[in-house]
Amino acid sequence: MKMIGKVEWGVMVVTVIMMFNMSTCSAWFGNNKHKNARNSILPADAKSSRPWLLNPSGSSVVFPVFGNVYPVGFYNVTLNIGQPPRPYFLDVDTGSDLTWLQCDAPCTHCSETPHPLYKPSNDFVPCKDPLCASLQPTEDYNCVDPAQCDYEINYADHYSTLGALLNDVYLLNFTNGVQLKVRMALGCGYDQIFSPSSFHPLDGILGLGRGKTSLISQLNSQGLVRNVIGHCLSSQGGGYIFFGNVYDSSRLSWTPISALDSKHYSAGPAELVLGGRKTGIGSLTAIFDTGSSYTYFNSHAYQTLLSWLKKEVSGKPIKAAPDDQTLPLCWHGKRPFKSVREVKKYFKPLVLSFTNGGRVKPQFEIPPEGYLIISNIGNVCLGILNGPEVGLGELNIIGDISMQDKVMVFENEQQLIGWGHADCSRVPRSRAFSI
Repeated sequence: MKMIGKVEWGVMVVTVIMMFNMSTCSAWFGNNKHKNARNSILPADAKSSRPWLLNPSGSSVVFPVFGNVYPVGFYNVTLNIGQPPRPYFLDVDTGSDLTWLQCDAPCTHCSETPHPLYKPSNDFVPCKDPLCASLQPTEDYNCVDPAQCDYEINYADHYSTLGALLNDVYLLNFTNGVQLKVRMALGCGYDQIFSPSSFHPLDGILGLGRGKTSLISQLNSQGLVRNVIGHCLSSQGGGYIFFGNVYDSSRLSWTPISALDSKHYSAGPAELVLGGRKTGIGSLTAIFDTGSSYTYFNSHAYQTLLSWLKKEVSGKPIKAAPDDQTLPLCWHGKRPFKSVREVKKYFKPLVLSFTNGGRVKPQFEIPPEGYLIISNIGNVCLGILNGPEVGLGELNIIGDISMQDKVMVFENEQQLIGWGHADCSRVPRSRAFSI
């Protein structure tokens, strides 16, 4: 079960040169069947050849999402990559940039994967390419091999991946009915370090952050979609993510992306409001991160939340359940609970009130369903955790649990974050195309 998500913690230049051969690392080989695709349109490299195919202001790509906060612990999508295209399950992560697959290069350390390891193309991204530079810790990094981009990415949950940057083909279905084979960069991860809390049987990570290597940045640079991503995660499991225009901006609340954080989808300052009452805790900056199952507060906000919750449940028919190790704080009732709906009456919403959104303060409301889970033994547990205990310091992370049943939009062109209540079990459709 994932406790903390894939917020990118730092990068460093590696001094390893990969040598590709046909060896593989140990993996579980699942079914690799997929439907026959429609006739593909393979665009030329020149951007001028594409306007007749797509109108970037109106084109979009939508992917169904699978998984849940608990007990699965993550959400994933299926992308078809390579020549011929093969399906891969990727962890959806707005907290990091690079999309990468566990890779047969050969693989030094790979986890169990649902599909055979990715067979890398031989189309290397050069070491001094701007995409490679965006993955390095400094501008004056050294190149072990000028023809190859080596990288190492470390995540906040003590997960890391070592690999090389390649170009390969992504098969994408646009909502106007057009199917394109789009050549973009991805990472070939041949050496991973896993922590017990971050292990998932997945093929890789879908990086949707703000950097140059992010999939949305690459699609936008090729003139295919606007630089906008969004997601809608259902509390019933599943949902969807989208690139481009798949939302009604007039129905959303908006706040600016923080100018103090160039890497993440962060917003603030915000004030913490508990049960409709101001706490006096302000100046909170929050990172919205689909790579994290749960939400994390800094120590002051977390301790204030705990004190408030203890008062709220006092005298109610739920008691602390210290024997339940699912999460740090759980409560039991007279009989096991089956859903959060049974216990939400004992809890109140909490709100992040953003103060930089103009005269009207945007309110990001987290109802009880957005911070509680029911454990597998029928207790109710708090899905907001103490960030400093896992090394986050003063960072506040809004994880999957608190973004459920909301459409979240990250408007990179206008530097805005938007949200609104939505039925995330219904994937958007168009007249020409549906998922």
